[in-house]
Amino acid sequence: MNHEPQIAIEVEDLTVAYHHNPVLWDIDLSIPEGVISAIVGPNGAGKSTLIKAMLRLVPISSGTVTFFGRPLDEMRRSVAYVPQRSEVDWDFPTTVHDVVMMGSYGALGWIRKPGRREREKAMSALEKVGMVEFANRQISELSGGQQQRTFIARALVQDANILLMDEPFAGVDAATEQAILAVLRDLQQAGKTLVIVHHDLLTVKSYFDHVILLNVHTIADGPIERTFTEENLERAYKGKFSAMKGRIDESVV
Repeated sequence: MNHEPQIAIEVEDLTVAYHHNPVLWDIDLSIPEGVISAIVGPNGAGKSTLIKAMLRLVPISSGTVTFFGRPLDEMRRSVAYVPQRSEVDWDFPTTVHDVVMMGSYGALGWIRKPGRREREKAMSALEKVGMVEFANRQISELSGGQQQRTFIARALVQDANILLMDEPFAGVDAATEQAILAVLRDLQQAGKTLVIVHHDLLTVKSYFDHVILLNVHTIADGPIERTFTEENLERAYKGKFSAMKGRIDESVV
């Protein structure tokens, strides 16, 4: 007997404005449990802002966000965030292993120090993303792809049920992109829900099973086969999609 999946994330009437200019306006969307969902839209559509608003990293003007029906304050340990690499101080003097162990701090609280169990979890996470040999490397010495894998490993240590990622495939080579995708699919197989800001329309249909099309407003959200349509892409990209259509035809529609 089939049963409807739970709603992992519910966003209702969400508005974010900077200096009275709306960046996101009256956003409504539902993300089912267990999907890999892409947030897609043109530059300036508010994709990164949407993830940050869900996490209360930017002030919201109105609206609510719930995770499995509960507010973020009650669910922080169940929600992990992988920021854009450009937002991280990679010159900070710390090792890959230490960065990954930071993922366990929420569960430990501020009193207990990480112990052997936490160190083992960090090494296990590094193994999953192919970064064990870099465990003692300074983060400033990493390539872009290695930096991205390190922050995914930190999210794995947190053992969250929901992972929000801001362009994890940006600026990495093809081999690293496939390695990251393999980790994300393993997480989905384990029942996790992944929401990913993504910019490459060519790979949306092959990487994701759910999509949110955004351009300040919610254009559409739902399963790929129903939502990632030429009509919705035209609405999201406001005519610019026609100029791109020739080279992405086979991948998109």
